[in-house]
Amino acid sequence: MLSKNDIIPMKITSTTAEGSGVGKTEDGVAVFVPLSAVGDELTVRILKVKKTYAFGKIEEILSPAESRTQPDCPHFSQCGGCVWRHISYEEECRLKRQKVADAVERIGGIKTEIKPIISSEKTLRYRNKAQLPVAVGKDGALQMGFYAFHSHRIIDCADCLLQPEVFNSVMQITRDFLGKTDNDCYDERTGKGRLRHLYIRYGELTDELMVCYVVNGNGLKQEDLLVKMLREGLPNLKTVIINSNREKTNVILGKKNRTIYGSGFITDKLCGLNFRISPFSFWQVNRAQAERLYEKAREYAALSGSETLLDLYCGTGTIGLTMAKSCKQLIGVEIIEDAVRDAEQNAAVNSICNARFICADAETAAAQLESEGVRPDVVVLDPPRKGCGEALVKTIGKMSPDRIVYVSCDPATLARDLKYFEEQGYKTSEVTPVDMFPRTAHVESVASLTRQ
Repeated sequence: MLSKNDIIPMKITSTTAEGSGVGKTEDGVAVFVPLSAVGDELTVRILKVKKTYAFGKIEEILSPAESRTQPDCPHFSQCGGCVWRHISYEEECRLKRQKVADAVERIGGIKTEIKPIISSEKTLRYRNKAQLPVAVGKDGALQMGFYAFHSHRIIDCADCLLQPEVFNSVMQITRDFLGKTDNDCYDERTGKGRLRHLYIRYGELTDELMVCYVVNGNGLKQEDLLVKMLREGLPNLKTVIINSNREKTNVILGKKNRTIYGSGFITDKLCGLNFRISPFSFWQVNRAQAERLYEKAREYAALSGSETLLDLYCGTGTIGLTMAKSCKQLIGVEIIEDAVRDAEQNAAVNSICNARFICADAETAAAQLESEGVRPDVVVLDPPRKGCGEALVKTIGKMSPDRIVYVSCDPATLARDLKYFEEQGYKTSEVTPVDMFPRTAHVESVASLTRQ
């Protein structure tokens, strides 16, 4: 009988979707062990026992897996961001492809070709966005960094290896500013305090920098000093924004922005086009990999120039606009007003005249187009993590597009929706995993579906 604090030998044979290793006891009980690797032979201390499984931690590595490497980040075992810094990147990509394949077959019940994963050329400094919580610790020291895994406990971090080094400068200037002024930090427990998050966006090809402060109120004290310090320390600073969020919520951004320096947006380039990015805009955090993902989506769309292309969940229009010159008409749909305005601006800046954007949720817009008699030839989907759902899949099915290109950030909801689409008469031709977020547990996929 397995009990808490038992120390047992174990070999790790698989991993969970979140990156923990999995081994089994002699009695066949699955034990989830963070920071382990497939092939590790360990002694494991049992921390918690459930009816059919248990949780443990590594007590000793008896024989390391061939893929095991020395973590290169001092915060790795504490921060909840990365889960794969202790294995080779080749092994990480293998696990991510397997994760997609398992979901499609086990959840979707679909047998289709899972192509080799499109790996990332960069595994360091690839992120162009950071959302950093700010608080004061029990010892009175300022904390700015990332939440520990499955918690709201902040791990103070001066340098994240996934972020460009300029973000470290923004963080340090912000720390210095807080030290010089009496701006206090937000306390989640009481709902009091002013500064909640530091939010940074960066245009990789344009070298433009946006710094946004999420504030529990209308603003910060001595904003002129803040702008002065940022401008002096950051030559590529394009804009500084105050975002007001007074709600007692885990949602980071509030609904109101106020620009205190610059234009209120930055620009960047993707697939040869220029894009405008505001604080609310959806923009892929790994620009280089986004280009490769969109290239695969364009391949699956197989546009000849005569099609009507419907881009649901279009954000700032990135996917659809990169395909606009290959179709007759582009219709983009997005629920966030700022993103729709950015999409329209992006179309104008890039001299794209065959694009139309609708501000509505995907189901409402799809029903509206159906009532207008608009039948898309190709539908591109890039939904949030929760996926499309059965109702929207049925609405799309009624529109009878010839091809559907599904971009997904969650293999489980992708597999579920592919099953729904098969019930609507669509066959999943193939799925290509894309590693947009090296060293983390996340993996994106692009699926090609054709109407039977």
